[in-house]
Amino acid sequence: MTLWAGRFSSAMDQTLWDLSESYSFDHVLFAHDIEGSVAHARGLESAGLLTHEECETLCATLATIKGEFDQGTFERHANDEDIHMAIERRATELAGAVGAKLHTSRSRNDQVATTLRLFTRDALTEIARQTLRLADTLIHVGEKYPEAYLPGYTHLQRAQPVLLSHHLQAHAFSLARDVDRLFDARRRLNVSPLGAGALAGTSLPIAPAVTATLLGFDEPFANSMDAVSDRDFVVESLFDIALLGVHLSRMGEELVLWTTSEFDFATLGDDFTTGSSMLPQKKNSDVAELARAKSGRLVGNLTGLLVTLKGLPLSYNRDLQEDKEPLFDSVRQVVLVLAAMDGAYRSMRFHVEAAAAAADDPLLVAIDVAERLVAHGTPFRQAHEIAGGLVGRAIREGRSLSEVVGEEPSLGDFDDLFARGAALANRRSPGGSGPDAAEDQRTRLRHLLTSLAEKL
Repeated sequence: MTLWAGRFSSAMDQTLWDLSESYSFDHVLFAHDIEGSVAHARGLESAGLLTHEECETLCATLATIKGEFDQGTFERHANDEDIHMAIERRATELAGAVGAKLHTSRSRNDQVATTLRLFTRDALTEIARQTLRLADTLIHVGEKYPEAYLPGYTHLQRAQPVLLSHHLQAHAFSLARDVDRLFDARRRLNVSPLGAGALAGTSLPIAPAVTATLLGFDEPFANSMDAVSDRDFVVESLFDIALLGVHLSRMGEELVLWTTSEFDFATLGDDFTTGSSMLPQKKNSDVAELARAKSGRLVGNLTGLLVTLKGLPLSYNRDLQEDKEPLFDSVRQVVLVLAAMDGAYRSMRFHVEAAAAAADDPLLVAIDVAERLVAHGTPFRQAHEIAGGLVGRAIREGRSLSEVVGEEPSLGDFDDLFARGAALANRRSPGGSGPDAAEDQRTRLRHLLTSLAEKL
């Protein structure tokens, strides 16, 4: 029997039941639904709608039900359409008439909205924690190879040499922005919908501010229709997760490239790579490929929910049931990727000499030649043209740029620019990729990550 059976003369058709039921995926909300129900019971007591004894009975009953879920002994009944109905049904079984009072002044509409906000709040916090861990790992890898450097790329063409730590910290800064966005979304969602009822509130003397405080929300809702229909917080969370996934995908793509024989900049540990069912020599960076692939799934979850929401009239519509699976999936997938990528970087062995040899490509010194001319008074556009001409000549003649520059009588002695690591050391500007700027950058990044960690 459904919660609304009194209105109907026949049972729900099986096809509609199969379409409507959500217990198969929303059962993961059990702890948050029970948390919300305990607060609701306390609120009913404060409003005089439950006696103290009735409230204590309900709270004890809900604790028993949570224990059943924790121990894996909770039994779903055939008519448990969702987790909320299942818990209320079980509470009534255990507490009798007192259990039947649990839904007083509450609709599934505000109940679901409250439960989902509680879940999302905790999920964003956990994702932020895992993201900060990965950012910290990137710093540690850079510190493990303090003098290692490699080519920095634009258009996937060698551009200028950069410290490995500088490269990895670039990713860490983007992850820090992801965490900041997660916290911002968490702040915005921290409004309690409990007490909004189906859409218009209730005639009973409830106090939504009481339950909001009990649940750790910053404030109760201001508009009951908005409270039950708002899923902005799910969309925003999915966007933040999707953008984080894009950043993880970019990191994955680099690991794929770095660990190829063609680049040969790094090797991942055996515990974070896979082999081939056919080719004995293969060592594949699947962890990085999956990180790259999952971003499409995360973006798809965001896009799907946006399309679901775009034409809904106020207030609650059953379409909103479709908010949960994309959210649950995105949360689960991004946590898996964060943990796996953290392990992959920790297992990584960086090939210092191979990366340095690529970064010491003489052609990467072309900008230093131009800037040396600028330092001697040549206008930059003219200096750029001179350096470009020397590069073109070196390529056409199949010779080294250093050799061509050395033969140019008008330039003087530029040999020092081509010394090993010189192009890297010359990147002295604040925030740049050279050793002189490294310590300030690392200090700023650590300060940023520490301040974000303190917000957890």
